[in-house]
Amino acid sequence: MPIDPVCWMHVDRTTELKNGYNGQTYYFCSLKCKKEFEKAPDKCLGVKSSMKMPD
Repeated sequence: MPIDPVCWMHVDRTTELKNGYNGQTYYFCSLKCKKEFEKAPDKCLGVKSSMKMPD
C-alpha cells in the first residue's frame, strides 16, 4: 500500500490524488498534502527520497 510522502499515512492506490516526480508516482491522502508536495517535492521527500515508493 502506498504511503503519502508528506504525512506518511497509508493511501489507497486507487486515489485520484497522485503526482509523478522523477519517474516515480506518489499518492496522497488529501488535496492539502498533494499541494504541499507540489510546492516542494524535495523537501517532502527529504532523506527518505532513497526509499522506493510502490507504484
